[in-house]
Amino acid sequence: MSEEPSELSESAKPAEVSEPSKASKVAEPSGAAEPAGASTAAEPSADRPPTPQQPSPAAATQAATATPGAAASVAAPPRLQAPPPRQAPPPHPGGPWQPPVKRPSATARLRPAAPPPAPPAVLAAVLATAVLSALLLGDGLGVNLLIVAVPAALAAAFAARAAGRRLRPWTATWAVGGLALLAVPALRDAGWPTFLALVSAFALGSLALHGSRSWPGVLMGSVGIFDSIGPGVRWGWLGVRERADDSRGRWATAVRTTAVALALLVVFGTLFASADAAFADLLGSLIPDVSIVDGPWRTFLFLVGLVGALAAARTAAAPVRWDGLTVKPGKPRARMEWALPLIVLNLLFAAFITLQLVVLLGGYEKVREATGLDHAQYARQGFWQLLWATLLTLLVIALALRWAPRGSARDRTLVRAVLGTLCVLTLVVVASALRRMDLYVDEYGLTRLRISVAAMELWLGTVFVLILAAGVFGARFLPRAIAVSAAGAVLAFGLISPDAVVAEQNVRRFEDRGSIDLDYLRDLSADAVPALDRLPEPQRSCALRTVQRELRGSDSPWYATSWGEARAAEILRERPVSVDRGTCYGLGTDGVREGEREGEQGGYERDRDEYDPY
Repeated sequence: MSEEPSELSESAKPAEVSEPSKASKVAEPSGAAEPAGASTAAEPSADRPPTPQQPSPAAATQAATATPGAAASVAAPPRLQAPPPRQAPPPHPGGPWQPPVKRPSATARLRPAAPPPAPPAVLAAVLATAVLSALLLGDGLGVNLLIVAVPAALAAAFAARAAGRRLRPWTATWAVGGLALLAVPALRDAGWPTFLALVSAFALGSLALHGSRSWPGVLMGSVGIFDSIGPGVRWGWLGVRERADDSRGRWATAVRTTAVALALLVVFGTLFASADAAFADLLGSLIPDVSIVDGPWRTFLFLVGLVGALAAARTAAAPVRWDGLTVKPGKPRARMEWALPLIVLNLLFAAFITLQLVVLLGGYEKVREATGLDHAQYARQGFWQLLWATLLTLLVIALALRWAPRGSARDRTLVRAVLGTLCVLTLVVVASALRRMDLYVDEYGLTRLRISVAAMELWLGTVFVLILAAGVFGARFLPRAIAVSAAGAVLAFGLISPDAVVAEQNVRRFEDRGSIDLDYLRDLSADAVPALDRLPEPQRSCALRTVQRELRGSDSPWYATSWGEARAAEILRERPVSVDRGTCYGLGTDGVREGEREGEQGGYERDRDEYDPY
C-alpha cells in the first residue's frame, strides 16, 4: 500500500496522530514500522473495531504550535465515554426472590425510642413495692393498698424525671384521683364499691402515665399499662445488670449491712417482746404474720408488685402515644338526610315527656284508670326501659356526630340545634326514670341493685350535661371530662357507703310502716351496722348476727381492716346480739323480697335460715 498525500484538513484528522511534522500525513498501515515513542492509530482489523485513544499532552501541544491558525478554528475532539452500567430494577416487595417486607404495626409507630436502663432510684422503689405487696396484701384489702401504691408512684415519678418529662395539670389530676379511689377500701367494708374503686384507680393511674386527651387516647390509655409489662421487665433487668457491672463491691456492702440490721432487730425485738406483754402485742399487730404455708401466695404477690411497678415506671419513662390513633370521620350526609330522622326522634321524645309531666304533676289517676297499674307496678314497668333508652340515645348522638354535615356555619348550627334538643329531652327522661325508681323504692325498699342503677342513671345525666357544654364551649376537653365524671361518680358511690344507705332507708321505712326484710338486710356488710343498730329487738339482733359472726371469726391485721369493720366491731362489742335462730325464723320477710318476687332482676327466692349455723 503506497502513501498518498493528505488532503484532509485538521478537522478531519484522527484524534491520534504520529510525530507532528509540517506536512501532515495519514497514519501508515498497521504492518509498517512505527517511530519510537509515537502513538499511532492502526487501521481497523477485520476481527475487531477500531479503538479510540486519547492523544498525549506533548502531541497535542506540538500540533497546536505547528498550525496556530487552524488550532483556533478546530473544536476539541469529543470524548467517547463508556455507557453507565445497566442497573437491575429493584426487587418487588414480597416477590419470589425476596422475603415479604414487614411493615410496622399501628402500635409500633406510636412507640417512642427505648429509654436508658432503669436508674437506681427507680429500682429501689420497685423493690420496695414488691416487698410491701408480699407482706401486706396477703391478708386482705384496706389501707395497705395506699401503702403499696406510694413506692409504685415514686418509681413512676423517678422514671419520668429521668426521662425529662414534666408534671402537667391533667397528669396530677389523674394521679390524685387514683390515690383517692384507693381510699375507698380503707374506709368501706363492702366488696362491690371496693371492686369498682380498684378498677377505676387502675384506669386513672394508667391515664396519668400516658397523658392522653383524645377519645382513642383516653380509651386505650386507661389500659395501656398492660402493653408495658414485657418491656418493663426487660428494662428493669438492663438497669440491674448495668448497676451490677458498675458497682460490684457496693452490692456486697449493702447485703452485709442489711443482714446485720435484720439480725439486730430480730434479737433485740425478741428480748423486748418477752420482757413486756404490751410491747409484744404492739409488735404482733404491726409486723405481718408470714408463714411457710403462705409462701407460694406471698411469692405471687411479690411478683405482681414487682412486674406492676416496673410496667408503671417503664410507661412513665416512654409512654405509648395513644393519641396518635385516629378514627376516620364518616362521610358527611346531606342536611335533610341527616337531620330528618333526628327531628322525628325529638318529636317522639317530646310526646313521651308530655305524658310523663302529666303523671309527675298529679295526673296519675288518669293513667291508672287506663292501665290498671299501681305506683310500684307502673314504676317497675318503665324504669329499665328508660335506662336503655338513655344508653341508646348516647349511641345515636355518637353516630349522628360521625355523619353530621360540617361544611358551613349553617351546618354547625343545625347540628347544635338538633342534638342539643335531643340532649335536653333526654335529661327529662333521666328525671322520669329516677322518679319511677323513687316510687318503687318507697313501695318495696332499697336494695344494692336499685341504688346501683339509680347511681348509673345519675351519671348518664351528667354525661348529657357535659355533651351540652361541649356543644357550646367546644369538645376539646369532652373525653377527659367524661373520664373525670366517671371516676368522680365511682369515688362518691364508695364514700357514701351504699350498704349504709340501703340499711338507713329500710330502717326508716320500718319506723314508718313497720315492715322490713331482715333476710336481705343481714347479708349487708359491716358498713350497715350503725344504721341497723337502731332497730328494736329482736329485729336488731336478727339483722346483725351474721355480721357479728363474721367479725368474730376475722383475724385481719390493722392494715387489712377497713374503718367500717373497726366501727362495726366496736358497736357489737358494746352491744352484742342476744337472740337465737328460733326467734328470727320467719321474722321480717316482707318488703324487699316481696318486690323481688314481683319481677325485679336478681331476686331472693331462697330461705337463708335453712343453712344458717345459728
